[in-house]
Amino acid sequence: MAEPQNGRGTLFTGGLAAILASTCCLGPLVLIILGFSGAWIGNLTALEPYSPVFIGVALVAMFFAWRRIFRPAQACKPGDVCAIPKIRAIYKFLFWVVAALVLVAFGFPYIAPLFY
Repeated sequence: MAEPQNGRGTLFTGGLAAILASTCCLGPLVLIILGFSGAWIGNLTALEPYSPVFIGVALVAMFFAWRRIFRPAQACKPGDVCAIPKIRAIYKFLFWVVAALVLVAFGFPYIAPLFY
């Protein structure tokens, strides 16, 4: 059975890669703000060398999600998930949320020194 062409998988992959890209730098800050503490938080910095790889994966996944989500509704078969306007609007909203996550993951290492 073929996977539906709605962009859900690529959008999820882009979001996961964006979260992984920011775990080295933004993750410890968020955990401390939420009240979690401990020396183990410092171990998250070991993921810093992989941040460019995660950002690259996120950008590729976002490209493929964009191709599927923002295609014309006429390209969808009637009755498919991508032909329903409410579902298309939700996917577009989630796309922009994930795009914001990727932007934060990309820009945070450059902006963080301004706060220290």
